[in-house]
Amino acid sequence: MTNPQRLFDCIRLQLENNPLEDMLAGKAGGQWKKYSTAEVAETVNQLSAGLLSLGISPHDMTVEKRDKVAVLSKNRPEWVMLDLAVQQIGALLVPIYPTINVNELEFVLNDAQVKIVLVNDEDTFHKVISIKDRVPSLTGIYTFEHVANGKHWKEITSAATPELTAQIKSISDNIRYEDAATIIYTSGTTGTPKGVMLSHRNILSNVIASSPCFPPGNNMKSLSFLPLNHIFERMVTYLYLFNYTSIYYAESLDTIGDNLKEVRPDMFTTVPRLLEKVYDRIMQKGNQLSGISKKLFFWAHRLAEKYEINKNQGFLYNLQLSIANKIIFSKWREGLGNNLRCVVTGGAACQVRLIRIFTAARIPIMEGYGLTETSPVISVNKYDVTGRMFGSVGPLIDGVEVKIAEDGEILCKGSNVMMGYYKRPDLTTEVITDGWFHTGDIGTMVDNKFLKITDRKKELFKTSGGKYVAPLPIENKLKESMFVEQVMIVGAERKFVGALIIPSFPNLKDWCRQNNIPDGSNEELTRNEKVLDMFKDLVESFNKYFNHVEQVKKFELLPNEWSVDTGEMTPKLSLKRKVVMEKYKDAIERIYA
Repeated sequence: MTNPQRLFDCIRLQLENNPLEDMLAGKAGGQWKKYSTAEVAETVNQLSAGLLSLGISPHDMTVEKRDKVAVLSKNRPEWVMLDLAVQQIGALLVPIYPTINVNELEFVLNDAQVKIVLVNDEDTFHKVISIKDRVPSLTGIYTFEHVANGKHWKEITSAATPELTAQIKSISDNIRYEDAATIIYTSGTTGTPKGVMLSHRNILSNVIASSPCFPPGNNMKSLSFLPLNHIFERMVTYLYLFNYTSIYYAESLDTIGDNLKEVRPDMFTTVPRLLEKVYDRIMQKGNQLSGISKKLFFWAHRLAEKYEINKNQGFLYNLQLSIANKIIFSKWREGLGNNLRCVVTGGAACQVRLIRIFTAARIPIMEGYGLTETSPVISVNKYDVTGRMFGSVGPLIDGVEVKIAEDGEILCKGSNVMMGYYKRPDLTTEVITDGWFHTGDIGTMVDNKFLKITDRKKELFKTSGGKYVAPLPIENKLKESMFVEQVMIVGAERKFVGALIIPSFPNLKDWCRQNNIPDGSNEELTRNEKVLDMFKDLVESFNKYFNHVEQVKKFELLPNEWSVDTGEMTPKLSLKRKVVMEKYKDAIERIYA
């Protein structure tokens, strides 16, 4: 890949070197609608010209003065076209989660002084309309879907004229590598959103350094479903575009299974929560088998649990694993489209056991690590096996330095570290000292090569006995049980460690049937004596992995899954611990009563 200077150069490079017939694709009316590189280029230019006609301008190219355009939409080809169109006329895109609450939305639109908002559909349209009068900078709202009383986004492209189109090049020629490319507000699990300013240099250096970690080759296909307004999926989008990989957008999280079979992608990115759900579905199917099929399924599964990377386990094991791959794991791969070369996971810690099992089944899971402020990748397990280690987040990517502070915190330096927080130099100096960004994560380097995350600095807590406890490793261990769907460890300033556990109800109901326990509602099952006894044994069996202070002494079973809609998870599916503590304080009090 020749070193480009701006993110929007991907269009020119594709047109010159390898134009695709399906640069981007999305579902419309039940059919895949493909956009070729030439079509994308034309639409992007029309959008840019239309935005110029609406008065969107780079002004003096300072981050404060440049006009801001916001987008609240699910992933779709138009999202990326808008991103490219806004960039090449020197404006700044401010992506916002469609699920944002109206108070935060009002804050972000005013903080960034957004001029124009593009929304996905009727729901997002009404969300913006409801606060429009409280956002003085806002001059227009446009919709991707047709919405009653809403202006359709094609009204912007239809305003393009040859004179305006001619202006695009003179503006884009003056956009430099160091200039800001976007402002991303981090919802985070605490406080008001902060606008992270990322430059072309930040994101592009990350794209170029991450490229060799991925499978080699052009003309591959990817499926995209992680939110584009998060930097992980956005950076990977540019990685695909600069490496001539087509991007197909899943219709929704519920249709991923069908979309995988239709698109048959070479790769996709995910978060551990979705990977856990895929695994749970596979295991449920395994449990429904009978006779020899069931025996073979669990024999293959046991082999996979013993898999080691970069280590030859001998002729017999290799032979057995290749048989398991032929008769059992080939069906797993079929369910994922039968073409997968790798899956990249990030955003939260992934259970090592899952990575091990999937990798044994020839579905390599490459776990990486980074933050919005680092554009995002700091390290990633590579497609090339020598650059992978189970239990680590991989080697550092080129051009990124890491040092471990005295208290164990990971500090990062490199071209990927953000320009700063928008209009908040005070917060910027809190997290960046002498060019080193403080990640807030605790970690170590293994063999001077692989980065390993041990916990979130702010999630470490002290028991009333003054002992430190890291909740993440305990939670991840407990989630290895097929009966545990979600879990949160508690115990700050308390005598002992406790846990809030949400059972995997499909698996629990199976267990109840096998043990002649009458079926009931989720609430009834969480109160059933035999169920509680089973969970006591289960927790006890996991306690042996932890020292005395970290062992879970008491727990509460909860009947409903935590989700984005109910407010306990962030849009990238991380747990909002404060919200859970507040919402379930009665359950926590029962643990310590």
